Amino acid sequence: MRRKTNQAERRNRRKQNRTGFLLAFAVLLGAGELFGKGGGTTPHVAATQDVKAPQHVLLVSIPDRKLAVTENGHVLKVYDLAVGKASTPSPTGEMKIINKLVDPTYRHKGQVVRPGKSNPLGDRWMGLSEKGYGIHGTNVQSSVGKAASHGCFRMRKHDVEELFQMVRVGDVVEVRGERDAQWARIFVAQQAAQASTQATVAHAAATTDNHTKAQRTSQHAAVEVALMADALAN
Repeated sequence: MRRKTNQAERRNRRKQNRTGFLLAFAVLLGAGELFGKGGGTTPHVAATQDVKAPQHVLLVSIPDRKLAVTENGHVLKVYDLAVGKASTPSPTGEMKIINKLVDPTYRHKGQVVRPGKSNPLGDRWMGLSEKGYGIHGTNVQSSVGKAASHGCFRMRKHDVEELFQMVRVGDVVEVRGERDAQWARIFVAQQAAQASTQATVAHAAATTDNHTKAQRTSQHAAVEVALMADALAN
């Protein structure tokens, strides 16, 4: 009877040992899977970092045909735009940038234009939450500053490439068809400042040019005097 009892106890201990081993193995396996899945959380971390990144608000004034990039209430830069013509006006209201594309393909009413110099979208596209509209480049640089588009906002090549680097998906775009006092301070004051800067640069260039001409005249006169002195000496 005691032998049977001892055998039963040994069998129970072996079962317990096997159970303990299996449990330990399961814990290790689960930990391995957990750590293995850790890499999958990286995009979530990146997304969180993206949310913390400075958020820009783009102010678009249709009457001024300009776009101001603001951050925390401060204007960083103002760009010229082409806006929608009378028959195809640009949308107004608050929107968001929903996508960004380099070298987009143009599609309109069955027409398809691949990336290149003839592409009406230029080489950058920032899609808006207002379906079908976006901020983009253009293959007609001279149209910028005019009411000439199908409703989108066109920019010069250098400007749109610079803006593309500044903004991100999720940034707010506020488009207004009328200018109030606050927006007048942003856009009208900026135009005046830009005109003043251009005048200052032009004046500086003219002054430099005049100074250069005066130096050349003085040098020529000195050469002529030297030649005359040499001739009299001979």
